[in-house]
Amino acid sequence: MSSATNEKLKQCNMCHTVCGKGKVPEEVVQELDDAFECLESSPIMSLLKKHLNKNVFDELKDLITPYGSTLWDCIKSGVVNLDSGVGIYAPDAQAYHVFDILFDNIIEDYHNGFKYTDKQPLPDWGKVSTLQNLDPLGRYVVSTRVRCGRSLEGYPFNPKMKEDDYVAVEKKVTNALRELKGDLKGVYYPLADMSPEVQKKLTTDHLLFKEGDKYLEAADANHYWPVGRGIFLNNENTFMVWVNEEDHVRIISMNEGGNLPKVYSRLVEAVRQIEKRLAFARSVRLGYLTFCPTNLGTTIRASVHIKLPNLGKDTEELELVADEFHLQVRGTGGEHTEVKDGIYDVSNKRRIGLTEYEAVKEMHDGVLELIKREQEFGVVKK
Repeated sequence: MSSATNEKLKQCNMCHTVCGKGKVPEEVVQELDDAFECLESSPIMSLLKKHLNKNVFDELKDLITPYGSTLWDCIKSGVVNLDSGVGIYAPDAQAYHVFDILFDNIIEDYHNGFKYTDKQPLPDWGKVSTLQNLDPLGRYVVSTRVRCGRSLEGYPFNPKMKEDDYVAVEKKVTNALRELKGDLKGVYYPLADMSPEVQKKLTTDHLLFKEGDKYLEAADANHYWPVGRGIFLNNENTFMVWVNEEDHVRIISMNEGGNLPKVYSRLVEAVRQIEKRLAFARSVRLGYLTFCPTNLGTTIRASVHIKLPNLGKDTEELELVADEFHLQVRGTGGEHTEVKDGIYDVSNKRRIGLTEYEAVKEMHDGVLELIKREQEFGVVKK
């Protein structure tokens, strides 16, 4: 056993248990060997393939977390879906510790140089008054949304959750949500009891998540569906909480138009109220812990649906602005979807290594610049 592996067999500050010990089943070892060969022979370059070299593979393939998660649980989705951009998930919080030599390299690559020696700043929501309405005349921004993800302490993530875990998490979360005050007050709708008509309407209105994502399916994140899943909605449909979708909790604030300060302040108030009632998994180094490593740190995703009919014709210019302000640009149907009618989903890409306010401010500044370029592009091309 190498010194690096020995280093894994120590008390983990995420769970206060010994990580790395355990016997990986022989059939899983075979799955891993086959998976590595599959990745090696694939022409597609995900972050998983880029960073899972033979040395790293040999170092990690015999390790296991206290919840029984192996390297196969982490990389399965990226092997089944070779078109993945990232290709790795954490089946439980301790996986970030046990398989850190792989996760750390992927995190550094995706999150613009967040190194294994770096630490996530303490939560800081900043001053809402320093943000502005992105589009007060309503010409460009169709809607604004800010969300964050949370995982409850004491439970694994989706791939390792039992049916009882889903039920227990749902009960704890919904009990907390019933205590929300003001315009956050609402009703919880369990997915298991939802009529097909209501489910279709909520999905069409971009309020409700749905089963069927092939990346989550391959990561074993859809067990016992729809047990323990549901949506909490306030009366105005401007605030909602997803329960046991990708993460245990997704807290979401939204509005039509570009009034970012209003949307952001609602989210901040919701998080503060919920955190008084629930304990969430957080690492000193990685911040709030989530199923997907792209969401670590603040877990903040601040986004707009924005009309860019002129700038959208110049993808190079659009990409330049996106790179400058660390923006992610994709279709309005979500990740891996096409752009329709010149409307883009634009969000902050960085979530770790900066504060909650700084993550939102990057989207704020980037969208203002996109609107400026859209206006200039239209004038020049006339």
